[in-house]
Amino acid sequence: MTPTRSPDVTDRRPIPDEFRYWANLDRPWSRALRRGMQLALGFDPAPPDDVVETFASMYFDGDPLAAAFVEEVYLRRGSSTGRAMLERALAEGTGAIEDAPESLRALFADIETDPDWVDHELVELGAKTFRRYGTTVFRFAGSITLTAYAENSVAKPLILTGAYAGGSTRHRFLETAAFWIAVSEPGGLAPGGSGRASALRVRIMHVFVRARLLAHPEWDADAWGVPISQGDALLTLMGGSVAPGLGLKLLGFRPSAREIEAMMHFWRYVGHLMGVRPRWFPRSLEDAARLTFVTLVKGAHRAGEDGRQLCSSYANAFAPEPDDSLARRLRAAWEHRVHLGYTRLFVPPWDHRRNQLPRAGIWAAQPLLWFPLIFSAETLRRRFPRLGVDALIDRVARSTRKRWLAYHMGDERAEYRPAERFTR
Repeated sequence: MTPTRSPDVTDRRPIPDEFRYWANLDRPWSRALRRGMQLALGFDPAPPDDVVETFASMYFDGDPLAAAFVEEVYLRRGSSTGRAMLERALAEGTGAIEDAPESLRALFADIETDPDWVDHELVELGAKTFRRYGTTVFRFAGSITLTAYAENSVAKPLILTGAYAGGSTRHRFLETAAFWIAVSEPGGLAPGGSGRASALRVRIMHVFVRARLLAHPEWDADAWGVPISQGDALLTLMGGSVAPGLGLKLLGFRPSAREIEAMMHFWRYVGHLMGVRPRWFPRSLEDAARLTFVTLVKGAHRAGEDGRQLCSSYANAFAPEPDDSLARRLRAAWEHRVHLGYTRLFVPPWDHRRNQLPRAGIWAAQPLLWFPLIFSAETLRRRFPRLGVDALIDRVARSTRKRWLAYHMGDERAEYRPAERFTR
């Protein structure tokens, strides 16, 4: 029998059956990947077994603090009561709520107390670095997520709740973009900031979904851990920091190593507000490279048709609607093809084929056309900081992404409401 964990394990924390790192580690493709990364990076990308063990066991970690509030209010008194209580606490504080449950007070005390590792200047630098990517990072993040849909721990929560599946995909993606904007705006994570409020709304949504999915007959906890686990959440934080920090250099962006690590710090703090408290978090780009290696090797790739359905839904999320006006159909056709270009450029060819993603044709080159302009602006920003190019880029990027979201959202709003019914 092929081992699913290191034979030298002394920590008996559970590990999901579909965490296949040790089973895959000696396969030819994994050895080749390890050698290639070692040549490129100058160090062995395989972390010590105790780090892998810790990461793997995080697939069974949830958010007990927020879960206590969801259990006491959302599940016992109804989601509408829970939502109203949460919104009032966000607007007026828990003191404004007569007989506020202790679980709500504890939750707000938690987010109002800074962790000892946080550096708010670094958080602001990370936020500024992230928003400099404008709408480019939205399309990039959406594209690279498609590779994760091969894993049941990622695909099943989305397919069973209907999030990012079928007609809901576009709205859910736009809600995610609204969240990215809110948390990265200047001061967005400060007390009373819209980003902090959005982070707490998403946190509660995740806990609500986690609780309901654990009772679903299709959920296999032995194989996948808990829904929306700390393990998958950690990879999401890396997908918003290290991944664009390195991947979008292909399009001309030039963040420094310090700025990429600042994005890691920024997303770690966003994660903290969302209840993401991984027992191990990468502290450097070297740590992040090792986590990337583990992520590439650990996959079971067993989501099958569910994963393909999610990929197809995303690929067609911005396709023109027959009832749209001519102007909106033309705009939608452009956006749709730009998204296809990003998926072709950033999704590995084997994943692109396996998920039967639409061909992009010449649109695969569209993101690259901006390279000269982006690279020139980035070079000016770095070499001549006193010219004010950095501030100008920041203003343009913030304005562009707000206009993009307003156009596509129209009269809709980002509400971060959990699905009340499952799709099956």
